[in-house]
Amino acid sequence: MKILLVHAHPEARSLNGSLKQFMLERLVQSGHEVQVSDLYAMQWKATLAADDFAHLEPGAPFDPISDSQRAFEAGTQREEVAAEQAKLLWADTVIFQFPLWWYTMPAILKGWVDRVYAYGFAYGVGEHSDTHWGDRFGQGVMAGKRAMLVVTTGGWAPHYSPRGINGPMDDLLFPIHHGILYYPGFEVLPPFVVYRTGKVDEAAYARITEDLGHRLDALWTTAPIPFRPQNAGDYEIPALTLREDIAPGQTGFEVHSSAPATTAEAPR
Repeated sequence: MKILLVHAHPEARSLNGSLKQFMLERLVQSGHEVQVSDLYAMQWKATLAADDFAHLEPGAPFDPISDSQRAFEAGTQREEVAAEQAKLLWADTVIFQFPLWWYTMPAILKGWVDRVYAYGFAYGVGEHSDTHWGDRFGQGVMAGKRAMLVVTTGGWAPHYSPRGINGPMDDLLFPIHHGILYYPGFEVLPPFVVYRTGKVDEAAYARITEDLGHRLDALWTTAPIPFRPQNAGDYEIPALTLREDIAPGQTGFEVHSSAPATTAEAPR
């Protein structure tokens, strides 16, 4: 299998840095081809801005959508952006590894998404009609590929439970799982979450890597989160709301999955 590991942590000697190295070694030893995008080591530019687009004349107004489309179609994107797109097209599975900072991914990783997910590449693809609203949410360029998050957080697992102060982890990760990964077509695997990172000693690290190793061994056999495809009949088009007979009376993130998602947790 071809695997891309997108890593976003500024310190190689951190828990995240150790887990990145563990994953790389485990995957290679298992016979997979692996590429790593270590965003801090690459000094990745996080902001999508006019200086990304060589076709823009000085002082010309910048339109992130149309300029992204023009550069992608003309082959004039910045070299580092095109390189990351090539890695995504190459990979069978993509693992995104990051610490949960302020309830979401680090800015450098969000900036990677902003710049790499160009118009015509990750969005803005497919026909729009009365029955088909673009190739997205289950369709798209990444269809047939898998993606998984490996996330660390200092909080306890109960803090991210259904009644926990931080809200359910599945809800916090929904914008990433559904909006960033499922939107362009990835099959999204349940995340691997490490809690209480400040309390990880040698014994806890051994348990975490054992569990993570099992998840890596099962990348192609683990059942994905059963998100509902947009164009398969569950949603009214063009309103893009669920049909009234599906999950009647229910609202919230869970209605967009045909079964409750289960968050994988590291041992505590």
